[in-house]
Amino acid sequence: MDSRIQKVLILMEANPRRALSLREIASTVNLSASRLRLLFKAATGMSPTQYFKLLKMQEAKSLLETTFLTVKQIAARIGIKDVSHFVRDFKKAYGMSPIQYRKWCHSASRPADRITNARIG
Repeated sequence: MDSRIQKVLILMEANPRRALSLREIASTVNLSASRLRLLFKAATGMSPTQYFKLLKMQEAKSLLETTFLTVKQIAARIGIKDVSHFVRDFKKAYGMSPIQYRKWCHSASRPADRITNARIG
């Protein structure tokens, strides 16, 4: 993998809550936004925007599993201002709403973990 893309991945993973623009990210590795988008998609199979959304959804999933924060608080913590947008994205990624996921996660009769990978489109 291109070292510039590796650097971008590290930057994005270190700052999943921060709203980094594609232009800001591209400038850190001396690329144009369009060139970064092309290289990133070739290396990861998804756009930088999709990857950043995936990171946010993974963070939200972790917060639902480990905290008692409200859905609104979790959305704010991962940098999404519109709660309904967050709920829609989470449901698209994991097949259930954040509240349904939390109930499922904390249920005593939970089957083996079957929700591992988000579906981001």
